[in-house]
Amino acid sequence: MFALVDFVFFIISSLLGLLIIALIVTAVLSWLVAFDIINLRNRLAGSLYYGLQRFTEPVLRPIRRFVPPLGGVDLSFIVLFLLLQGTRSILLPAAYGAIRGLLI
Repeated sequence: MFALVDFVFFIISSLLGLLIIALIVTAVLSWLVAFDIINLRNRLAGSLYYGLQRFTEPVLRPIRRFVPPLGGVDLSFIVLFLLLQGTRSILLPAAYGAIRGLLI
């Protein structure tokens, strides 16, 4: 039973890590596009950018309802990044310890 709980928490932590990486790559790509370093007419760059947008936008959209942009800067990325990091480093280990304690 412990192996199953370990595996589930490993999968959850890995998925949160992948989402964090996708957020960072999306932010860097959006800056590179905004400063005209990368052209979206490039097939690889465009497909990577739009694919990551489709992946991260549904997660960012609910946060944008509560966090307005300040001076044209979208802060929803920072809020989501902090929430994901806090969940991964504080809430997930606490939940893991609580569930593991219940099984002993």
